[in-house]
Amino acid sequence: MTAKKIFILNGPNLNRLGTREPHIYGKETLVDLEKRCRVKAKTLGLELEFRQTNFEGVLVESVHDAIDHAHGIIINPAGLTFTSVPIMDSLKMFDGPKVELHISNVHTREAVYHNSLMSKVVTAVMAGFGTSGYLLALDWMAERLSAEK
Repeated sequence: MTAKKIFILNGPNLNRLGTREPHIYGKETLVDLEKRCRVKAKTLGLELEFRQTNFEGVLVESVHDAIDHAHGIIINPAGLTFTSVPIMDSLKMFDGPKVELHISNVHTREAVYHNSLMSKVVTAVMAGFGTSGYLLALDWMAERLSAEK
């Protein structure tokens, strides 16, 4: 049986995890987070594609790659969550389960963080679990995909 492939896509400034506002985003680096996600994915029998970009078009192209090669998407579009119609439109084209993920609880932050374009087109939203939200999203994705057999 072939492992189900999950794309974890990270948007702008997430490459600065560990140093960027650690009181909000924690002290774990993106490299450390990727390692944790890879271990978790392996235990769940999932194959993982983990990407980060600071550029909107590259994130759109990553969603396009997922359309062709993935069973599920976990996406933290970061600041593009609230502004990017192109990312939202690309996510609409993906037929599998999609999780919008935020490290902080965006609903308790400034008003600019309250209106997600992505929430309108994803299957589920996770916010406020810190970097552990990625692991929880992988658990959910594995459960969801196994139920679709």
